[in-house]
Amino acid sequence: MTTVKFTMEGSRITGFTSEGHSGYGEAGEDIVCAAVSSTIGLVECACNTVLGIAASVRIDEKKARISLHLPGGLSPEDEHTCQTLLASLMVYIVELQEEYPDYITVMEV
Repeated sequence: MTTVKFTMEGSRITGFTSEGHSGYGEAGEDIVCAAVSSTIGLVECACNTVLGIAASVRIDEKKARISLHLPGGLSPEDEHTCQTLLASLMVYIVELQEEYPDYITVMEV
């Protein structure tokens, strides 16, 4: 099962950690893992490459884990954009959980 934990400070999403393989399909053919991975990749690319904010990203392939955490002190514009991206990611992952409840779990911590 894939578990996605969103880290919160009040209403601010400060980051997330996704861990585990969903088990929906064979490696390389798992549509649930592909959906999670590609969406996370998009958010990471938008934050770091497009906005250039240097969000902390950690990847542990053995544990199938990736985490992203925003730095403090962002400009109001970057903060707004990052919150929009992370909130969109959360909504999308929750929708995946509703569609594939045996394969993905979403938590706020």
